[in-house]
Amino acid sequence: MDLFEGNFELKEIQKLEGHTDRVWNLAWNPATGISGIPAMLASCSGDKTVRIWQQNSFDTSWECKAVLDETHTRTVRSCAWSPCGKLLATASFDATTSIWANVGGDFECVSTLEGHENEVKSVSWNPAGSLLATCSRDKSVWIWEVLPGNECECLSILQGHTQDVKMVQWHPFLDLLFTCSYDNTIKIWAEDGDSDDWHCVQTLNEASNGHSSTVWALSFNAAGDRMVTCSDDLSLKIWESDPKATPPAEDGFTPWRHVSTLAGYHDRTIFSVHWSREGIIASGAADDAIRLFIRNEEVDGPSYKLLLRKEKAHDMDVNAVQWSSQGTKLLASASDDGTIKIWELASVA
Repeated sequence: MDLFEGNFELKEIQKLEGHTDRVWNLAWNPATGISGIPAMLASCSGDKTVRIWQQNSFDTSWECKAVLDETHTRTVRSCAWSPCGKLLATASFDATTSIWANVGGDFECVSTLEGHENEVKSVSWNPAGSLLATCSRDKSVWIWEVLPGNECECLSILQGHTQDVKMVQWHPFLDLLFTCSYDNTIKIWAEDGDSDDWHCVQTLNEASNGHSSTVWALSFNAAGDRMVTCSDDLSLKIWESDPKATPPAEDGFTPWRHVSTLAGYHDRTIFSVHWSREGIIASGAADDAIRLFIRNEEVDGPSYKLLLRKEKAHDMDVNAVQWSSQGTKLLASASDDGTIKIWELASVA
């Protein structure tokens, strides 16, 4: 049992088995787990498949409801539900991104996005579900418009990173796109007011107290005014949008600044980070461990402290951690060991 001040434990609820290779990523369906609709989770793997898992309403156990296969020909690296929960986007090392529709419980591939030169590493929907972003080892980021009939058209190709782009993530409320890369930077992109062109409005790099090695992932707090990033440099960094920034940025963009670094908590590459609606940051790393952090209210200014250590969360690297989108204290993790685990953050009497 891993405790912090005797308050909490990360309790394993269930281990989900079925993938025959490492599990790279997972995504909670945002339209489930509420109003009596059983929670649903997608996972993607080196076995070229995506699995859809659902919680049983009668005993809260999880089971695999569907296997999406015979579409991608290589590793599926990333998956993301549309905000309405009806569409699932999957990004693959076969250089394509597929869009799946849930039709009466059956998942059908309704669109395939082609254009990247090689492996697609990440896919993300904007808050309205009208735009998709993808990124690739080809160093480019593509923005796609989702048209009626689930057709997608490329609006803009963003060239700015000098290396493999690891993750794309839209801001939770604004049409700002955040990307992180093997070039050690995070870039922020906004649309030009008069056209469909997008441009880089800020780069967060080592000169701005950023990371000194590959940036693997990023996540936003519930209010959208803070961001956490994780890196091969074994640190997590907290950033905030700075409303007092001078001069005021063009187009009303508020620049971001570094406020805090969490280091010394993982001893191998931190691959994944996710900020819960309750304000708890989870991180997963190549040391097979999960760490949880919370705001340190005893200190003035934005300081964060360790809430919990979960050693040996998996038998191998933890590739992804993600909190349930419904504000329940459920966390899912995915690993090189081929499994997904569902955890509950539970109080200990």
